[in-house]
Amino acid sequence: MATGATARIRRPSAPGAPDPQESIEVKSAVETLEPTKVKLTVEVTYDELKPSIDEAYKHIAEQVSVPGFRKGKIPPRIIDQRVGRVAVIEHAVNEGLSTFYAQAVRENDLRPLGQPQVDVTAVPGLPGADDDGELHFTAEVEVRPTIELPALDGLSVSVDGLEVTDEDVATRLDALRARFGTLVGVDRPAADGDYVILDLTATIGDEQIDQVSGVSYQIGSGTMLEGMDEALTGLSAGETTTFTSALAGGEHAGEEALVTLVATTVKERQLPDADDDFAQLASEFDTLDELKDDLRRQAEAGKTSGRAVQARDQLLAHLLEAVEIPVPAGVIEDEVHRHLESEGRLEDDKHRAEVLEESTTALRRQILLDTLAESLDVKVSQGELVEYLVGAAQQYGMDPNEFISTLDKNGQIPATVGEVARGKSLAVALRRVQVLDPAGAAVDLTEFIGTDEQDQPIADEADEVDDAEQTPEGDGATGPDAASDISSVLGR
Repeated sequence: MATGATARIRRPSAPGAPDPQESIEVKSAVETLEPTKVKLTVEVTYDELKPSIDEAYKHIAEQVSVPGFRKGKIPPRIIDQRVGRVAVIEHAVNEGLSTFYAQAVRENDLRPLGQPQVDVTAVPGLPGADDDGELHFTAEVEVRPTIELPALDGLSVSVDGLEVTDEDVATRLDALRARFGTLVGVDRPAADGDYVILDLTATIGDEQIDQVSGVSYQIGSGTMLEGMDEALTGLSAGETTTFTSALAGGEHAGEEALVTLVATTVKERQLPDADDDFAQLASEFDTLDELKDDLRRQAEAGKTSGRAVQARDQLLAHLLEAVEIPVPAGVIEDEVHRHLESEGRLEDDKHRAEVLEESTTALRRQILLDTLAESLDVKVSQGELVEYLVGAAQQYGMDPNEFISTLDKNGQIPATVGEVARGKSLAVALRRVQVLDPAGAAVDLTEFIGTDEQDQPIADEADEVDDAEQTPEGDGATGPDAASDISSVLGR
């Protein structure tokens, strides 16, 4: 099926020249090849291409040297003689294609997810072609598919209650005690939660490919090699054990290696007694009872914010399950290749399958949330964008101004606006969904999801980001979690 559009591009006038009010037509048609792929056919008149040709002459005139002429002042006829008309036209086409393509994309309301494959089929001014003819080209590109979202009105999600148990308080108290605990050596086999000081050697065949000494590792943390927790459990100081595991990094990432562990010390964390002295040490309270009351309030606040997270996750899961979302194979393939190449694991088929699944899931979520943001007419204000960027800068340990400047130079601000819009779309959607507790009572999440009235622009601060940047699609990179929000617990 093919559809057509006529794009009008207004050319900026040269410095000092009057601004022409007329615009020139660029004709385009769209043919749907697949649910996630289209073919654009674009026709550009010679008059529309001529400004690019003029710019090509100027650029070439500044690059070449011709006796008797100053650089930048070489007449077009001399450039045609020395460089060739073909080179000029090619330069003009190459410089203008991105503009013509982008305009056709906008006019046909397409949302590209990848880079186009462009084929120029006709060029004016070349040998054998009409000098006043048209530039014709086609562009095949993968796009965001059109999906139908289910109605939000009448939809309900369930969340946990707010009851705080003594066990909840005890868990928080133990976590606080652990912060003030001390590691003490023990003369017994290592158990879950113990810390082991160890020496590690990894070999593949007869080659030793890694060796470290004096490493402290907590059993059960799962922060090193797969199978390491099981290997260390039951090991006493001075004992040695071996196991096989796939290496997680380096040039041998993914390869099976024989790992030898030597436990030099086993330590356990001893916690301070839970009494009034500890309450005074660890808090501003004088008694343990006062500390427990505060921990109970913290637990209730945690459950309150946790319900917002539950509601968000349930709504997202419901939408993903209810909608069939085709994903563009080329975008996924490019993303998987980039990921594996960055890790040096292009030949790791098992890891490839894992990355393929993760990338597909992430892109499906992105497509869903982009569509949701559009359907709810989600707008991102300058304040929301800055808040998100400042938070991201803190996560990276960077100065916010430097972080934002780097994103801007790399052209990543529009993509960031898209991330913020996706997260905000879930908050806006939750305002239209009924959230119930275990007793069937309605739960108010206004503290976390805001209200529609709060989204209305203020007279002196109508600083919403331009609509053109609201839903950038990018080139297939999924980036941070698409469900992250810009404020409150819904996104952090």
